[in-house]
Amino acid sequence: MKIEKYIRDIQGFPKEGILFKDITPLLINPEARTNCLRILVDSLEGKKIDKVVGAESRGFFFGTLLAQELNAGFVPVRKPKKLPYDTISASYELEYGSDSLEMHTDAIKKGDRVLIHDDVLATGGTAKAVCELVEKLGGEIVQCNFLMELTFLNGREKIKEYPVFAALTY
Repeated sequence: MKIEKYIRDIQGFPKEGILFKDITPLLINPEARTNCLRILVDSLEGKKIDKVVGAESRGFFFGTLLAQELNAGFVPVRKPKKLPYDTISASYELEYGSDSLEMHTDAIKKGDRVLIHDDVLATGGTAKAVCELVEKLGGEIVQCNFLMELTFLNGREKIKEYPVFAALTY
């Protein structure tokens, strides 16, 4: 089964000039979702993972599934003021400004082996910010996982010091 059949292109979302890769069809289809999860898990063969860190919000879908499959904890990384406990934050640049992400201060323990997961590796800003949060708390990044990578945006360059895996590349 080819999971790319379950990625829908939406022209002009969230703004004109963007071709959005919609994963909703993948999430809806149990067989495609299971196959995608297997691809992501197989990329981690022989690697010990203590925590899976998922970036808001589409990173939560497969992030929680990965954590369950790997018998690891799941850590949500969210936009500012969405988490109820003490947080740390990291900022990153967007093509039209900047944004930041937050993580609970007790989410990662020193020496935790961490898998970072998000749906898309585009410019790499989000992934780099998540890596910074994990390392601030003493976590060791084992791999950065993505459902898909938009290679023409060169996001991998921002996180080149870490192993990166994408189930699909465009």
